[in-house]
Amino acid sequence: MLIRNATLADGRTRDVRVRGETIDAVDEDLDPADEDTVDAADRLLLPGAIDAHVHFRQPGYGHKESWASGSRSAAAGGVTTVVDQPNTDPPTVDGAAFDQKAELAGESLVDFGINGGVTGEWEPAELLDRPLFALGEVFLADSTGDMGIDADLFEDALVAAAQRDVTVTVHAEDASLFNRAARDRDDADAWSAFRTARAEAAAVERACEVAAEHDARIHIAHTSTPEGIDTASDAGMTTEVTPHHLLLSRSDLDELGTHGRMNPPLRSEKRRREVYDRVVDGTVDMIATDHAPHTREEKDASIWDAPSGVPGVETMLPLLLAEARTGDLTYERVRDLVAANPADVFDLPEKGRIAEGNDADLVLVDTDDVREITGDGLHSNCGWTPFEGFEGVFPKWTMVRGTVVYDRSDDEFTDQQGENVRA
Repeated sequence: MLIRNATLADGRTRDVRVRGETIDAVDEDLDPADEDTVDAADRLLLPGAIDAHVHFRQPGYGHKESWASGSRSAAAGGVTTVVDQPNTDPPTVDGAAFDQKAELAGESLVDFGINGGVTGEWEPAELLDRPLFALGEVFLADSTGDMGIDADLFEDALVAAAQRDVTVTVHAEDASLFNRAARDRDDADAWSAFRTARAEAAAVERACEVAAEHDARIHIAHTSTPEGIDTASDAGMTTEVTPHHLLLSRSDLDELGTHGRMNPPLRSEKRRREVYDRVVDGTVDMIATDHAPHTREEKDASIWDAPSGVPGVETMLPLLLAEARTGDLTYERVRDLVAANPADVFDLPEKGRIAEGNDADLVLVDTDDVREITGDGLHSNCGWTPFEGFEGVFPKWTMVRGTVVYDRSDDEFTDQQGENVRA
């Protein structure tokens, strides 16, 4: 395939030739051969997004999301690689659980990585002998799946990972700093009042200290506070921010209700703006969704009983592209946040860039085609979104290793099998 006259994120116009699963050439005025040709004039061509933090819920909770439904949602949103987290049932803490999840992931439409978890029952030798993407997310406080661990086990995990040169992804909250008085409340904001910003900042600081002591690489998941971002950056560690912490705040909770409960929770509008500034200026390394779907019925409970988590894999790139249209973000910065930087941080040299020899993971976008986001217009099993009514710029089509796996013109998915990026 020859994609002609495409506009790249940096504004250059280039032709891109795809042969087989890879990008064969990127240049001006490539001569057409005996190949399909796509005219991409006035269209933006991006490398496929890498969502380094999803919860596709299989095994155990396929009614919330399966590998098939989650990967379709990813492809429709321009995500060509996903990284699944370990808090499934059974949790991915030993070789057998990894193998079970890897078999289920064979139904993925997009490429994938599988993270290994850490609990008192984990088997590090078995896990680290598997084609593991990373270790984590390692929970320093309980979240969905009740996989919170103590300081000694966290230190053991860092040592084991450092010996194998494996990155550890950390869910950083210190439960000893939660505000117990908030438990007397029943409003939607009580969850944010309970799991305090101070609890995250302190946990990030301690995690970075322990990592430095053992020469381990940690990546701080879903940082929701400017303090946590700055601490990790100063320590030389990497961070991700979710779209919901970037674009939503406690002021949205009256409308979201328990559908706005997640870990870490939404923060004040002031903190949200400061997080946004750090995303724009380069302090934050990447955007990842923490895609954590639950059904409407499950979320329709009290603030203390509703499960934590929101979907996001399909709306991440469309939301960021809509932000880029306003000038707060550039298209280059969006490219780096969702593709180039995740590829660098997690050592995926053949992904994340439109470059000769790289995997042909590509997303074609009409930046003038702005659509309203609605839950019933998405492809996740859960059927809802915290971004109902927001504007998004969705892909015209999404390509994974040379195959167009999703075409928006007819809302059709191609039969394709994703691959484990570590295999």
